[in-house]
Amino acid sequence: MKRLFTAALVLGALGAGAFWVLTAPDPLAAAALPNRQPDIANGERIFWTGGCASCHAAKGAKDAEKLKLGGGQAFDTPFGRFVAPNISPDETNGIGRWSALDLANAMTRGVSPDGRHYYPAFPYASYARMKLDDVVDLAGYLKTLPKIADAAPPNQLSFPFNIRRGVGLWKRLYLDPSPVVALTAPAEVARGRYLVEGAGHCGECHTPRNPIGGPDRSRWLAGAKALEGDGKVPNITPDAGALGKWSAGDIAYYLESGLTPDGDSVGGAMTSVVDNMSHLPKEDRAAIAAYLKAIPPKPKL
Repeated sequence: MKRLFTAALVLGALGAGAFWVLTAPDPLAAAALPNRQPDIANGERIFWTGGCASCHAAKGAKDAEKLKLGGGQAFDTPFGRFVAPNISPDETNGIGRWSALDLANAMTRGVSPDGRHYYPAFPYASYARMKLDDVVDLAGYLKTLPKIADAAPPNQLSFPFNIRRGVGLWKRLYLDPSPVVALTAPAEVARGRYLVEGAGHCGECHTPRNPIGGPDRSRWLAGAKALEGDGKVPNITPDAGALGKWSAGDIAYYLESGLTPDGDSVGGAMTSVVDNMSHLPKEDRAAIAAYLKAIPPKPKL
């Protein structure tokens, strides 16, 4: 019995050690970042592409209010309630003390400045495909925005989802910076892929997920159950039952105006997305449209 007990302790220790190693955060080295001053204009472009205000500003915020990124919006999901943090340049409750490297680690590796995993409700699995130059520029732009002193409430998660270290295993399965769709395509389509798969993080809502929240790449952008509530997020592939009848011009105009080819208007969470996309230069909206027409069609489930 003593030998069995000792063996169990050894196996338990080995298992705990393996878990600790496999779930360790993997931050970027400082040398990975470009050593230059940020391009603030490009940072603003990335801000609107990434939809930062949709989660981190007050719900329903308009115009200048969308630049007040005090967080606090709550999102109820099957895994618990996630609350968007303050990402304003406030030094106490925001990210005013963060370096560009801190932001790059958060956005592309899902790692906080103090070395903890972020939950993938923060769409770093998409942001991992971003160029670090764009992250540096975004960091510079965020520092120009108003400081908001409010502290966002904490997440409310139950066991086992409250074990943050376990997110390291999820990352090993789903944190992949490679493109989702392999395309040999014109520069416009390639730009659209970068915007959609990276900063635009369209797949976070439009791609179905498995029970542990991993995206099903075989059903890329084919529509999904909404993470909040009982709604459904539409298929945006070029299938006949989705965007197949829309031209690239129709898609680009929808992203600018919120109007569909049949005269309907955008609604729900997509309202905020269109508001963000309307701030982009027309060539970016055209690139997104070109990509959405170039990807493989997927039928609605």
